[in-house]
Amino acid sequence: MQRFTSSGKSKSIWLSKELWFQVAIFIIFFLVSSISRERGRIEFNRLFFLTNYLVTALCINYFLLPRYFYNKKYGRFWLGVAFFVTIGILVEELVIEQLFFPETRGASSFTILFTILKMTPVVMLMVGFKFAWDAQSKQAELDTLKSVVAESQLQFLKSQINPHFLFNSLNNLYSYALENSPKTPKIILELSSLLRYMLYDCREERVPLSKEITYIENFVRLQGLQIEDRGDINFNATGDFDRHFIAPLILIVFVENCFKHSTSSLSDKIVIDIEIKLENNKLIMKCANSFSTEKNTENLTQGIGMENVQSRLNLLYPEAHSLKISNLNDVYQVYLELELDK
Repeated sequence: MQRFTSSGKSKSIWLSKELWFQVAIFIIFFLVSSISRERGRIEFNRLFFLTNYLVTALCINYFLLPRYFYNKKYGRFWLGVAFFVTIGILVEELVIEQLFFPETRGASSFTILFTILKMTPVVMLMVGFKFAWDAQSKQAELDTLKSVVAESQLQFLKSQINPHFLFNSLNNLYSYALENSPKTPKIILELSSLLRYMLYDCREERVPLSKEITYIENFVRLQGLQIEDRGDINFNATGDFDRHFIAPLILIVFVENCFKHSTSSLSDKIVIDIEIKLENNKLIMKCANSFSTEKNTENLTQGIGMENVQSRLNLLYPEAHSLKISNLNDVYQVYLELELDK
């Protein structure tokens, strides 16, 4: 209900601005056309002529444009324009000019042509201003719609990432529970810390980079419990992370992939190197993991997680990121540069 109220209020404000815009244009036209250079004063009889032009323009703007022109009924639109212009000419020739200039002006082909030449620029300018205003209004609505669609898409992508991680973590926990491993309580504690961050802190559009780094560090520690002495895990994070913000859960997918593809294809000699450093406003992330080409059954660059994170990067950092992924000599590498907010 609140969204509809806010939208209606915004539309009302927009219409109010348009009304004041039309009033301002009318006043400017009146002052420009009514000030007599010879007499040095305003001739108020010209107010009637200008009002006639304004009424003609309003009929075109608020009746013909929305009903015919914007619905691509151009034939009816131009017929309507001819009709309202004709009415305006008749009102000026038979009413206004007879009221103010009954003896000096009369309806003739010359005076009608003169009236058309006076009316056309004013009407065209008023219609042009209305057309530009409507175009700006439509663009604002389109920008709002794009923002809503992007936000919805981001929420959908984020909702896919969370269950993906939770599924993998619960699988690991289940394996340790079956073995009655003494590390099970520690795994549960680490997992609860990770879930607390995902459920509460990640609701914001941006989170402190320091919290995201701590989350990744806890994740690496949790995964390290599974690998133990079957390989080496190196995690290094340097920089002043407290003063920057980042979209939540956008880095973890690369880290998760390191463990996923190494542990699924190698039983020992696992090597995982993760480096995150901050230089001014630029975040640089390097991930590398060993894997076995023969035993690996998954496409390293595909999957829900990788597709989602690339989509989120394109949506959130369209001109502020660089992502390079390579696969060479049984080493999978990711290099990410990201321009961050302060």
